[in-house]
Amino acid sequence: MSDPAKVRRHAERVRELVASVVRTQIKDPRLGMITITDARITADLREATVFYTVLGDATDQANTAAALESAKGMLRSTVGKALGLRHSPSLAFVLDNVQDQVKHIDDLLAVARNADEEVQRRAANAAYAGDAQPYKIDEDDENDDDEDEDEPVGNSGDRR
Repeated sequence: MSDPAKVRRHAERVRELVASVVRTQIKDPRLGMITITDARITADLREATVFYTVLGDATDQANTAAALESAKGMLRSTVGKALGLRHSPSLAFVLDNVQDQVKHIDDLLAVARNADEEVQRRAANAAYAGDAQPYKIDEDDENDDDEDEDEPVGNSGDRR
């Protein structure tokens, strides 16, 4: 097993290398507006997963995925040489759909905000269903409670 700090450093280096190679060396016309967002590598340094985002629609995403798959060998050899490991890690590319998740969360927050506004609007015009004080208080009960406080509690004359 490798040191977790070493694994993190290698993952960060893989992300930087792939981003650099994609920007400078891959001339595939199918490659869209791509951003390498993250890279993760297994503890044995054999497999690396590279996360990316693509600006555009589904066809742009599919074309970019095809371009990355065709350039995978060149990317793997470049990463392997730069890392100086005994075995070059195999690369897997995963589309990072952060924007879709952010949009979904924003939509959910907007729905919750609208529901809260509706509750506040209804609460502003609300009135009690019954009396403001729903519990009946008898004045006789209050007097009985005061009299009970004067009486001693327990039998003080019953000692053994």
